[in-house]
Amino acid sequence: MHALYPFARSFLFTLDAETAHTLALAGLDRATRLGLAPHLAPRLPAATVKVMGLEFPNRVGLAAGLDKDAAHVDGLASFGFGFIEVGTVTPRPQPGNPRPRLFRIPRAGALVNRMGFNNGGVTALLANLERTQYRGVLGINIGKNADTPIERAADDYVAALRAVYLRASYVTVNVSSPNTKGLRDLQAHDALAALLRSLKEAQAGLAQRHGRYVPLAIKIAPDLDDDAVRDIAHVVAQHGIDAVIATNTTLARDAVQGMPHAAEAGGLSGAPLFDRATAVVRVLAAALDGAAPIIGVGGIDSGARARAKLDAGAALVQIYTGLIYRGPGLVAECARALAAVTPAASRTP
Repeated sequence: MHALYPFARSFLFTLDAETAHTLALAGLDRATRLGLAPHLAPRLPAATVKVMGLEFPNRVGLAAGLDKDAAHVDGLASFGFGFIEVGTVTPRPQPGNPRPRLFRIPRAGALVNRMGFNNGGVTALLANLERTQYRGVLGINIGKNADTPIERAADDYVAALRAVYLRASYVTVNVSSPNTKGLRDLQAHDALAALLRSLKEAQAGLAQRHGRYVPLAIKIAPDLDDDAVRDIAHVVAQHGIDAVIATNTTLARDAVQGMPHAAEAGGLSGAPLFDRATAVVRVLAAALDGAAPIIGVGGIDSGARARAKLDAGAALVQIYTGLIYRGPGLVAECARALAAVTPAASRTP
């Protein structure tokens, strides 16, 4: 199946990017219903690792954004991921931004998206998860609704956390999408501290009520200077956040300037993001100094690039755009590359 992906991609790339996305996932769902999905799973080395108190069968995860409503989890799990993150989900359904809102830049191995948290809301996501057979590590990425004022953002995040708490292995707080107005302002020191304080209070209450602690991660932007990254690390450590995901998409266009679709509004992902996202991981790792693990994401399109994230200080990695360009075989390639690697963050000097 993995060997056939280049042929499937040739067809899919003739279509509008969002149409191709929908069609590919529909095909995967059909293969799953027909019982073909188990045959897609590659043989991977045993490489269990413990992060955030959770056991991961390997270090390679699916980044949020590909399966916003958790509607395709079983099929995606067949690719061999060590964990899957769904969302971003908001408390209430919302359509996102007008189409077209997803664009390929094939020459750079990149995508531009301005999806705008299009999703069916937490109720729909939870209904989809009730139907899944997947029992692996599941991250649920939460955000605020576009029409919720930024000063009331914490209400949406707390509501979403409460809704998904019992179904998630961990919950990611997305304060870094460039496609919801004002969202990245929540990364500023005072705003972030206030939000995390509210979420930690809610988490403590939920853990006590349900007898189960669900870790909280925060996902940050690549478009932060080093001082801002260090400041976030300080706030994360101060509030006992369990992990940091670095990074989301970038507004920068230096590496794709002049290419078709490069000027489209939205966040750029894929190969051009790799260097900046990895630099953020490196600064973050030094600033956190072991206070919280890092999940490295951004520009991973090979096993070597996955390993570079660990060398920079990440404990786990996630892929999305690389999967679109390379296909399911990328998951196994990265998992094998990381199977015997000790992350830099946990190496003894």
